[in-house]
Amino acid sequence: MRKSSALFANKNKTPAQAKAAGGPSAFSLSFQGRFFRLSLREQMLFAKRLSFMVRAGAPLIDGLSIMQKQARTRGSRAIYNQLIKDVENGQYLHTSLGRTKRLFGDFGISVIRVGEMSGTLSENLAYLAEELEKRTALRKKVLGALLYPAFITVATLGVSTLLTAYIFPKIMPIFQSLNVDLPLTTRVLIAVSVYLHSYGLYTLFALIVGGIGAAVLYQRTEGFRYVVDRTLLALPIAGTLIRSYNMTNFARMLGILLKSGMTSIEALEVIVGGTVNRVYRADYRRIGELVLHGKRISTHLEAHSRYYPPTLAHMIAIGETTGNLPETLLTLADMYEKEVDDLTRNLSSLIEPILMIVMGVLVGLIAVSVITPIYGITQHLSPR
Repeated sequence: MRKSSALFANKNKTPAQAKAAGGPSAFSLSFQGRFFRLSLREQMLFAKRLSFMVRAGAPLIDGLSIMQKQARTRGSRAIYNQLIKDVENGQYLHTSLGRTKRLFGDFGISVIRVGEMSGTLSENLAYLAEELEKRTALRKKVLGALLYPAFITVATLGVSTLLTAYIFPKIMPIFQSLNVDLPLTTRVLIAVSVYLHSYGLYTLFALIVGGIGAAVLYQRTEGFRYVVDRTLLALPIAGTLIRSYNMTNFARMLGILLKSGMTSIEALEVIVGGTVNRVYRADYRRIGELVLHGKRISTHLEAHSRYYPPTLAHMIAIGETTGNLPETLLTLADMYEKEVDDLTRNLSSLIEPILMIVMGVLVGLIAVSVITPIYGITQHLSPR
């Protein structure tokens, strides 16, 4: 009863009302959350350590106090201090964490909430830690696979720009003073060099402003973000990787939430809030509406094979029929995680030689554009 009364007593209070009632200031945690957030790894360690302490029989406040002493940054210590104050004043842990979604995220807060309500906090924290650990590993694999190709691309553009804008202009007057016919590649290189020399800074500034504008538009405009996400899904290789990545997250999040005691509708609401891709976010919202009207999840997935592989729909249908949906989803998550791993490895192996060839062609064209007229001039000047 104490937990329930504390929950409803503080549910709709403003920060000022909570402070006046002797409770913690909601503003403090919200203020911290604006400028500080726990990384996925920190969230994983939080869930794993707290799960161990609760399972060992330590009171929640004692567990949080121990973790506060182990925190390395001032921001983390301030967060733990506020959580301890909230719990001491009768708040649920998930209520305190929910003050700012930037701090911990909808998914983690929902898993903790179900654990507190059902008395299975230790188990749910363990589920959460496992999910966050796998999500962190998956993100590292994807970013790691893209890091080297990105470096090669930047290096290629940098070398080409350096040769065209700074090296070539130093020898260009020699070609112009001789009044000889220059090869097409050399004339093109001269035109590009003149443009970069005259308008290079303006072009760079325009690209930076355009990039920032597109990023801001992507973050703040749902329609534009939806179009970009749908376009990325249509790309040959990247689209497959994005689909598999989202299938991994969808299956694991839904499996964990159902296993922790949530209903399908509640779980889908949480997944909507935790999904970055706007195409899948909108579709998960539609799935939630269908489930609310008594439809099966697999029915929608089968009808939208463009975004959901047939295997996923078929296995979920079996899980719904047998009543073993959470375990089925977690098995699917592991399967798609391996697929993402294979895709990232193959993508890296495929892109690297292509980029090396492109780099060689660009540098080779620049070299030929410089060497060919020099060779022609020497032939013209040599005695016959």
